[in-house]
Amino acid sequence: MGANSRQWSETMRRRLGLDLTNAEIENAIVDGMVERYGREGAPAIDGAVTTVRRLAGEWPLALASSSHPRVIDAALDGTGLRDAFRAVVSSDEVEHGKPSPDVFLEAARRLGVSPSDVLVVEDSLNGLKAGRAAGMTTVLVPNRSVPPAPGSADVADAVLAGLTDLDPAAIEIRAGDPDTAPTAARTRS
Repeated sequence: MGANSRQWSETMRRRLGLDLTNAEIENAIVDGMVERYGREGAPAIDGAVTTVRRLAGEWPLALASSSHPRVIDAALDGTGLRDAFRAVVSSDEVEHGKPSPDVFLEAARRLGVSPSDVLVVEDSLNGLKAGRAAGMTTVLVPNRSVPPAPGSADVADAVLAGLTDLDPAAIEIRAGDPDTAPTAARTRS
């Protein structure tokens, strides 16, 4: 969660004692995921497609992911959401993956907006840390299939039960301002 391809392929090689190069590990995993998405469809969190479509009609959206660019492309094609994002950034395109803020800062740059005007929607502790380090407002939407690490809610400016709870009022969240927090969210104290 948060590691870019260079980081996770090195971790796999080292921890599993694989007699392959990092590039060979990366290519095998990415090829397998892209093939699987093509065969079975891309996985999507409940409400993701509908919510992204709804929000894309109101705000410029960026996708800032730790996934490999080919996996991102396969997921966007599989969900039909490619046109919903004005900017798509993989942490493979920046120097450091999450929890470093690099991928979020690059997404804001490509959108042409100030980091302080960005709302980060995340399901991982490293993503929340990266968003906060970038000076962005963070919202945790826990993923039931891969629950966030303990303490994730403490790092987020707000916590929502699901993506469908992310509505225009949630976009107005500003850290530490309980008057602008949506009723579905818990704000940090």
